[in-house]
Amino acid sequence: MVPVYNCAGYLTETLESVLVQDPGREQMQIVVVDDASTDADVAALVQRVGAGRITYHCQPKNVGSLRNFETCLNLATGHYIHLLHGDDKVLPGYYEKIGALLDRYPEAGAAFSRYQYIDEDSAYLYPQQPEQQADGLLSNWLVRLGERQRIQYCAISVRRSVYEELGGFYGVTYGEDWEMWMRIARRYAMAYTPEVLSAYRMHYQSISGQSFVQAKNLHDLQWVMNTIHAYLPDEVRGSVRRTALRFYAHYALKIANRIWHRSYNRQTVKAQIQEALRMHQDPGLYWKIAKLYTKMMLKAL
Repeated sequence: MVPVYNCAGYLTETLESVLVQDPGREQMQIVVVDDASTDADVAALVQRVGAGRITYHCQPKNVGSLRNFETCLNLATGHYIHLLHGDDKVLPGYYEKIGALLDRYPEAGAAFSRYQYIDEDSAYLYPQQPEQQADGLLSNWLVRLGERQRIQYCAISVRRSVYEELGGFYGVTYGEDWEMWMRIARRYAMAYTPEVLSAYRMHYQSISGQSFVQAKNLHDLQWVMNTIHAYLPDEVRGSVRRTALRFYAHYALKIANRIWHRSYNRQTVKAQIQEALRMHQDPGLYWKIAKLYTKMMLKAL
């Protein structure tokens, strides 16, 4: 299931990455769910790339990402559901490996792969660090996942029955997947492969919206932290929350640096810094802030 909104420049590559692994209609459903995109004729693009193999569904009006994901889940007919955003892609062997993991571990509610980061031009950036060195079920996963988001949509497939039992995505539009994966991990084991079988695209458009101007991205992440607090064992809740706050405060500085180097948007940079300091403070964070403000001052000269 491929949810899309104004990402036509990447969608062909996304769909081709799926089609090259297509086992056929009897084994895999492929649907593009368009949230009323305005950047291209998405229906024509899907027809050109898919040649009738890919189903196209368009929302009558823009409903937002959460409702669009809900539509994806409602339209899905398979036993396993993969939500692949229209700007990400899968690498050869993804579906075979993930299907094998879910078959091998019936107790797993979901299975995911290690993934790599790519840029706007699909150039390789770097891989995600492996969660473990061999295929299998993850240990102590609920606590580890509670410390920070470790899974991207492109990398994970979930049993349909799990979504039917636990429901879909809700609450916020940044970090909503972290809450969902935690909800699954609280109830089920998760299977994993350290093979790099998916690619998550990092591009400026993903950090240039109003969510970042007002630091709503960080507010949303704190909502997730508050929500998943209840999913954790009592004895680790405090330490996990502190670890998460520290991680995402430093993450906010990474975002602020990327925004500064791409757009020199002072308002957005300052919003990220201010919210980072509300979340956590330590000498390393202040040092990063000082370096960034120095760059901003030199730019003004």
